[in-house]
Formats: sequence, structure tokens, C-alpha cells
Amino acid sequence: MHQGDDTVTDRTLGIAIHGAGWVAHAHAASWLKSAHARIVSVSDVDRARAQRFAAEFRLDCDVRDDYRQVLDDSQVDVVDITSPSPFHAAQGIAAARAGKHLLVEKPIALTMDENRALRDAVAETQVKSVAGFVLRWNPAVETIKSLVGSGAIGQLVYAEVDYWHRMRPTHHAWQLHSRKQTGGSAMLLVGCHAIDTLRWLTGDEVVEVTAVANNERGLFEYPAIVVAVLRFRSGIIGKTSVLLDCEVPYQFNMDLAGTEGTIRDNRLWSKRLLPGQTGWTTIPTILPDSGDVTHHPFDGEINHFVDCILQDRESHCNMADAFRSHEICLAIDRSLAEGGRAVTLPLGERS
Repeated sequence: MHQGDDTVTDRTLGIAIHGAGWVAHAHAASWLKSAHARIVSVSDVDRARAQRFAAEFRLDCDVRDDYRQVLDDSQVDVVDITSPSPFHAAQGIAAARAGKHLLVEKPIALTMDENRALRDAVAETQVKSVAGFVLRWNPAVETIKSLVGSGAIGQLVYAEVDYWHRMRPTHHAWQLHSRKQTGGSAMLLVGCHAIDTLRWLTGDEVVEVTAVANNERGLFEYPAIVVAVLRFRSGIIGKTSVLLDCEVPYQFNMDLAGTEGTIRDNRLWSKRLLPGQTGWTTIPTILPDSGDVTHHPFDGEINHFVDCILQDRESHCNMADAFRSHEICLAIDRSLAEGGRAVTLPLGERS
């Protein structure tokens, strides 16, 4: 088991990776580092791609193009769903009903009906689950959460997280990401990382959103520049933005202001901790400053998931929790569709 675990087990989990694309490579590299996991299946609608994937990682596993065979396989304990976004919810529901634990890449759903159905299927079957909000394991995010939790900046009054990532038609997944049917929206495609990080760092829930957007060049089938103001249950004011069609290097801004200090990415101003401070203190850490999946902390996410299964405990990033982050994204999209009207949460049962 991993450092800090309460129990020790020799159990090895059988892992099925479904969807042999870009992010699946990063997942596989992390699964292979786990002493308690073995990849037993790789599947994709394109069997040849799945075969190339298995060969690249020198995997001794089954290679399939039929998802039903994955779910029927008694060797499979966990299904890691890295297929295109429109299939995540249905494949996750099927995995849960087959009694498989599941890791679902974000977005876990593109509609509220899918979002609810996946959450409910996991709750009903009581399998363990983790959503692909991998930035919860980023060292800078972990540091900020610890500082906020310790009271280093007092009571939060303002929180902002932004996802800025120039995306062009040369992007390897452009045909999927730029279309509404397969990408969903800027918030669902990538803004969900910012929303989830806001929820994680504040420990609070959003009760109202108001959003504006533009799409000047029309490269995307949905607004590519989105800004939303958020009101949290505790009274915190929040803001998030997604910039996809602009000239900017990858940037994941994190700003939290409190009654006794402020954090800006890896910079700290805290009169409580550092009363003699005369300027920002820079914290040596790893920022989430790249869109490359090889930069993401999948080792931490997958180690956490393995521990949750083996110790029979729920993840802080399970489908029930991820449901809320996606609900906020969909509320922002609704605000845009309704001309910037304020939308309250939770959303209605049918939306």
C-alpha cells in the first residue's frame, strides 16, 4: 500500500482501459507504477489503435473493440474510461451496473440528465469511483488547500480560478473539442477543472452563477471566451473564466483572498503567518502550468483510487462530488443561453 495507509493488502486489481487515446497513455503510465494494479484489458472502437497501445506499453493483456466484453470479464475490477466525452456517462453507468469500480475522465457528462444518471448508478451499485479532476493532486493546489485550511489567510472572501489555453485547428483532438455535440461547451471541456478547483480550495458550494461570453472568430461551435461570477453559500464571491480562442500561453490562475491574507498561485501574503512580511513570499512548488497530460499528477490520483478500493472508503472526488462541479458548468451554460440571467443552484430535477 501507499505511505500513510492504515492497512496492508497483497490484492492486485485488474484494470481495463477503455479508449486508447492521448490521456489514456498518461493513465497507463501511472497504473504501471502501482504495485496493486495490473492492466488486463485495453479496448477501443478502433481495435488496431488498442493493439498499438498495448504494444507500446508491452502489455500482456486482452485487446478488444467490444465494450461489453470488457464488462463481462471477471478479471476486470476497475474500468478506466478515457473514451471521447459523449460516451463517458453511458459507459460509466454500464460499468457500475456490471459491478466494476470506475475512473471516468472529465467531463463525466455533457447534460444534467447524464450527470444525474451516472451519479445515481454509482450510488445504487456502491462501487468506488473517481472523476478525472487530476489537479486536486497538483502540488501547488495541495499547498493552497493546506494554507487555506490552516487559516493562513483567514476567512475567505474572494476566490478565482481561470483556465486559459489557446486551442487551434492543429490540435490533435480539434474535431472532437471544437464541436458542441462532442465537446459540449468551453466550461464542460476544460472549465470544469477551474470550477472543481474552486470548490476544492474553498470547501464551499456555489448557489448562483451569472455568465457572459463571446465567440468572435467562430472557430468553435460554442462560445470560446466565457466569464462567470459565482456566489457561494457562505457568502464568498467567486469568478472563473475560460479562454480558448485567444493568444495566450497555458495559464491556470488561482487567486484566493481572505480577511488576513491572500494567495496568488504560488505567492503568499499572510500577516497571520508572516507578520514581518514586506512583500509576496514565493513558495517553491509545481504549478499546474501546462496542458500536456504528461505534466498532470496522475500518479497521485491513481494511487488514491487504488487506496480507496482496497480500504473500502469513498473518494473525495467520486461521482457524487463530481456531479456538483458539472452542475455548476451546466448552470453557467444555461446562464449564457438565457442572455446572462442569474441561475440558482441546485438545478431542477429536469433540465
